[in-house]
Amino acid sequence: MLVYSSGVDVSSSALRFLAARLRERRRTLGTRWRRLSAGRQALLTLAHLRNGQPYAQLAAGFGVGTTTVYRYVNEAVELLAALAPTLAEAVRAASMKAFVILDGTLLSIDRIAADRPFYSGKHKKHGMNVQVIADPKGRLLWASPALAGAVHDVRAAREHGIIDALAEAGINCWADKGYQGAGGTVRLPYRGRWDRLSAGQQAVNRSHAKVRALVEQAIATLKSWRLLRKLRCSTTRITSLVQAVLTLHLASSD
Repeated sequence: MLVYSSGVDVSSSALRFLAARLRERRRTLGTRWRRLSAGRQALLTLAHLRNGQPYAQLAAGFGVGTTTVYRYVNEAVELLAALAPTLAEAVRAASMKAFVILDGTLLSIDRIAADRPFYSGKHKKHGMNVQVIADPKGRLLWASPALAGAVHDVRAAREHGIIDALAEAGINCWADKGYQGAGGTVRLPYRGRWDRLSAGQQAVNRSHAKVRALVEQAIATLKSWRLLRKLRCSTTRITSLVQAVLTLHLASSD
């Protein structure tokens, strides 16, 4: 296999953050020696998450075995996922904002037609449903655990307890028509054909669309980590990957 130098478009603060957490873990475990230093393990993990490079390519580039790469990446991902904010913590942070924006996104996975629970009729492909909360400027605040792609957005929001948590905190939330019937503090656009809406309803929907469109920035932030654009791992690992990316993003944004 040919090996060449490459780059990872991730801030150095994310690298330092992960390296520091890995050093702490090694001290806790009493680890004396490993094939890669904590800094190199952190870089290995960032290359996998950001660029989506497979284990074999990373093994060749870092001069270790494929099994070692899998073990190092899995260790770092689980460590980061454990540091991800809970919904309660995200709601406390959101309470300082004027409002939040809620939307769902589908993370594509490699499944066949027989895997119906993972098939999203809305997106016409297989994937995992992840709920995203953004602040009024479109910055990512929180991402939910992943559910099967067949789960509708409003059902996913209820299962995660998002609607109740926002209502209890009195936080106004903008969402699209996919959250019809959510209740609580969730604000939705008027339903119906555009030409049948009154002038006032059309004005409200235009304003609502401008606000809600900002959540696309948060979703783009999540999917800028290329591994999440097309997942080829077990669906049981996807939540950990999403939470790990969320932790890295928040750490590098502070």
